[in-house]
Amino acid sequence: MNYGTLVAVTKGRMMGSKNLITRRNFTVMMAVGVGSAMMPGRALAGQKKEFLSKRIPSTSEAIPLIGLGSWITFNVGNDPQALASSAEVIRAFFDAGGRMIDSSPMYGSSQATIGHSLRTIGLPEGLFPTDKVWTNGVASGKSQIEESQQRWDIPGFALLQVHNLRDWKRHLPTLFGLKRAGRLKYVGITTSHGRRHREVEHILKHHPVDFLQLTYNITHRAAEARLLPLAKERGIAVIINRPFDGGRLIRGVKKHQFPAWALKEGFLNWADFLLKFNVSHPAVTCAIPATSRVPHVRENMAACRGRLPEAALRKRMAAYIEAL
Repeated sequence: MNYGTLVAVTKGRMMGSKNLITRRNFTVMMAVGVGSAMMPGRALAGQKKEFLSKRIPSTSEAIPLIGLGSWITFNVGNDPQALASSAEVIRAFFDAGGRMIDSSPMYGSSQATIGHSLRTIGLPEGLFPTDKVWTNGVASGKSQIEESQQRWDIPGFALLQVHNLRDWKRHLPTLFGLKRAGRLKYVGITTSHGRRHREVEHILKHHPVDFLQLTYNITHRAAEARLLPLAKERGIAVIINRPFDGGRLIRGVKKHQFPAWALKEGFLNWADFLLKFNVSHPAVTCAIPATSRVPHVRENMAACRGRLPEAALRKRMAAYIEAL
């Protein structure tokens, strides 16, 4: 059974009651291949230009270069208008070929907002649901995972990560256990703001994680020194958080006229420029910018088209931004 079949089987049940999908049924469904046949981005987009994706090293599954983050932007509580706007952002994300949505229990009401949005628009066939564990203790971690799944209102996650390494020595065994049981496809860790790189390096060297999520953008490139090369060497997929530095970077560059040479190189705008710098690094699998606006999500997803800059052009891009 592929992911599309699972969605077809479970979609109606999910809309009615979370309890109709039992742990045993979900384990069976995962064991027979949830996510093994998720469509590549170009098939989802159905447009003429090639839709760019990269492969997850541990499985060779292809995912689009751009995903969707939810930090701050989806923390909207019960505001009906904000919930409706969030649903339209997610609808536009999938209409443009997106798959990976990333959240965390740390992000306020973001998980519940995603769940509301998925019920509103219908469960997309290509969904690659990604979340985190952010608590202390084994029992608390297991309980949090169940709560997160209920908030999303989905049968399970494709990827779970230990958020900012919090109590990782207890949580990684839990996540690897879920993976062995067929209830989870990928295990990862995250770090933000360039913190704890030495500890991350230790984990990458000694634990078989599938994903590393970290902060990296054209003005914050510390990860280039050790972590990105190590992830490439170890066959670990890399997700980039804060590609616009929480919005500060994109707001800053938009004060300047977009350079003519960048247009000649094929970049569409500042968002395209900055995102393609991120995802063109050989170790990077995808980036997950967050937004609360439909035009911005469409602009971000446009970075999945066109060519990616090679080393010499990346160097020129970085030097240009440093000189602004």
